[in-house]
Amino acid sequence: MAEVIGKIERQVRVNERIRAREVRLIDENGAQLGVMSAQDALRIARERNFDLIEVAPKAQPPVCRIMDYGKHKYEQAKRERETRRKSRATEVRLLRLKTPQISQHDLDVKIRKVRELLAEGSKVRISVRFRGREMSRPQLGTDLFNRVREMLSDVAQVEGEPRREGRLMGMMLVPKPGTRPPKEKKEPPEAPTQKKEREEKASRDAKEQVQKEQVAERPAQTEDTEDSGEAG
Repeated sequence: MAEVIGKIERQVRVNERIRAREVRLIDENGAQLGVMSAQDALRIARERNFDLIEVAPKAQPPVCRIMDYGKHKYEQAKRERETRRKSRATEVRLLRLKTPQISQHDLDVKIRKVRELLAEGSKVRISVRFRGREMSRPQLGTDLFNRVREMLSDVAQVEGEPRREGRLMGMMLVPKPGTRPPKEKKEPPEAPTQKKEREEKASRDAKEQVQKEQVAERPAQTEDTEDSGEAG
């Protein structure tokens, strides 16, 4: 099974796919069971109705742990989703305005979008492009950003004054201290039986996937097509 860590993908060896002759075994409760052959470790895992997972392949000898592989994958995916959700809060989002002479209606639409991004905890960089004769009237951009600053004064503060670079002028907004992102809707708690059924299904799916990969790795048996007897 493949496991992704950051941007590095490595192969996770499970059960019969563990190649080391000897392993250091940790049981399902975290207790150290010592160094033993991989076969003995797998036998212990099978007797306890669990899987044998290689968790530290580079150790000498490799470290294996007894666990429910399906449940492990489910919890790992849940942690990764939570990590991605938290990392999005520090993103810098870009919002571009086509002209400093934007209409009030269009500006109101952009302001609503900025409020949504700030409420998520993101920083927002607003930029405007000068076209044609607007290049000679930089005050248009300054006035626009002053309007934006005033319209968002309750939820945002400016991180650096507006700066012009060539045809573009930009300003960075950050969430105002004390403003909190909207509370996420909490799903109703699962009944114990539903949680158990889901974990059992995840475990069965993981085991079936491992078995399919093991079958695929076996060398194909060739049939003897030659006649084995004398012709009558």
